[in-house]
Amino acid sequence: MKIIKKIFYFLAGMLIVFCALIIVCAFRPEVAGNIASFLYTGRNKPAMEEVQGSLETEIVARLPGDSGKKQNTTDMVETEDASEDRITDMPMPGQDSASVPETVSGRNGYQEIQDEEEQIDEETARQLQNRLGTGNTGDGLEFDAVYYPYYAMLNEKEQHLYRQIYANAGAGYDAFAPVESVSPEQLKNIFSAVYNDHPELFWMDTAYACKYTGTGTCVEIDLQFNRTMNNLDSAKAAFDENAGYILEEAGKLLNDYEKEKYVHDALIEKIVYNASAEMNQSAYSAMVNGETVCAGYARAFQYLLQQLGIPCYYCTGYAEERHAWNIVALDDGYYHVDVTWDDEANGSYDFFNKTDADYADSHFRQDMSVNLPACNGQTYRNLEPDSRESGLRNLADTGIEENQVISGLQAYYDDCYSQIVQKGMGNYTFYNVLEGEQLLDEWYGNYQAENYKQGYLEAAMTALNATSCSMSLQVEQLQGGKYLVGHEISIW
Repeated sequence: MKIIKKIFYFLAGMLIVFCALIIVCAFRPEVAGNIASFLYTGRNKPAMEEVQGSLETEIVARLPGDSGKKQNTTDMVETEDASEDRITDMPMPGQDSASVPETVSGRNGYQEIQDEEEQIDEETARQLQNRLGTGNTGDGLEFDAVYYPYYAMLNEKEQHLYRQIYANAGAGYDAFAPVESVSPEQLKNIFSAVYNDHPELFWMDTAYACKYTGTGTCVEIDLQFNRTMNNLDSAKAAFDENAGYILEEAGKLLNDYEKEKYVHDALIEKIVYNASAEMNQSAYSAMVNGETVCAGYARAFQYLLQQLGIPCYYCTGYAEERHAWNIVALDDGYYHVDVTWDDEANGSYDFFNKTDADYADSHFRQDMSVNLPACNGQTYRNLEPDSRESGLRNLADTGIEENQVISGLQAYYDDCYSQIVQKGMGNYTFYNVLEGEQLLDEWYGNYQAENYKQGYLEAAMTALNATSCSMSLQVEQLQGGKYLVGHEISIW
């Protein structure tokens, strides 16, 4: 019995000591640290686990519309748990599927190619074959893929039909038998290729008809022409005269970029956007009538640059609605140009010589245009002022040199690590500049996923033997698609 009492008193005493120890640790955290050090002597502890709970990160944005003022962090920062890393839920480029500036909203008007298909019986087909000829077959014609990319997208048989349609449209033949066996589905691509490559055929409408047999083989192609076909010689003379004025002046310039810019500006001065303009899918509506929609702008721009020896393609897709714009080849690559959207107020260069990344939020290629070259040229990008950047600072204002601008996430990690280690412990701010929205999107996702910790912060803290860190990030958009990132850091 005495033994049992001794055991009971011993356990009760241990319980009292343990409870007392808990209370001491609660009020004196350093005691807990000393105990932990004693218990873990000789073991490798992960350095960041003891500081991650106190690491706080928040992002403040200064983007267009902020009038140069930082946004209130208490409004922007999510605080589900004060002990967790925090990051804002601010809108970033590329988050929305389509972003169309209000100033150009509704400036579209592209009409898709319309095909009217009619199935006929074998007897009617035989009669047509006896009556119809092939017209002008286009044999002997050649089309350089550099200037006529849609032709290059077709196979050999389809290219033969392309040449036939082109030749008959040029000669004004509206009905003919195909020179190759073709289905209605194949014919639509071929017709679209001819139409997209040749803005000079301004009398050809965006529609055609096809008669086919039960076996799915076309036996008659019927082209449709607009009213200029009624007096084509006169229409051609008017078209050439108006184009000639622009081509003459542009031809005096020294390089393709200056010629391209001159044509862009001349069309903006000449054309008025009018959704109900006559023949508005043609270059004629822009060059002669001076009123058109996106298709007319794009086809006039395409025609003029082709005449100047500058490859220029008609690109179709979606930008709030069905839309048409251009892709231009300069010496270092390809660029997007949307003359329609630049024709607002006194004209702008907001959509002039931009990359795929620049257009990623607003323009989406469709149909055969998805096969046009990628636009990644840089030399002639943002050479002209962007009206959307009015009020934004430029790189020189930041004191950072062009060769210090960061173009990749790993380079950003390296730069942050280097600056933190160099500045050491304390409270301070350091900066870097990111190139382009694509990197900005990647940067933002990096902070959302907390990859920046392993990217640079853990290593920097280890190098400094730091045990705690808090950081606030400020993002400021600069001119030329650059972004200044400021890091207000407290590291100890």
